[in-house]
Amino acid sequence: MSVFHIAKIVLRSLFSKPATGMYPFKKREYYLSTRGSIQNDIESCIFCGLCSKKCPANAIEVSRNDKQWSIDRFRCVTCNACVEACPKKCLVMKNTYTAPATIKSVDKFTKSAESQQ
Repeated sequence: MSVFHIAKIVLRSLFSKPATGMYPFKKREYYLSTRGSIQNDIESCIFCGLCSKKCPANAIEVSRNDKQWSIDRFRCVTCNACVEACPKKCLVMKNTYTAPATIKSVDKFTKSAESQQ
């Protein structure tokens, strides 16, 4: 490998656009079909439990008596089965990801007492 060949590569790298994104400064745009995270509009949820029954990873738990819906984000495989099974269409698949976490936790959503009446 000659010195001129190496110099050509170095000059091309110095004056060309970077091949990677400028991540924290320039946020990545997600595709419309990206399966990021499941969100629940808890106020319109009827706690029927169909989403929990259709979940292949058993990531969703529904408590009808407590009016509570919970999802374990570490178990969820974002297969969209729960969204398709929801009769009230209160579950949606967002195309953005949840924030990274170092501790496993379960996201719990509880219906407010005002909307239960």
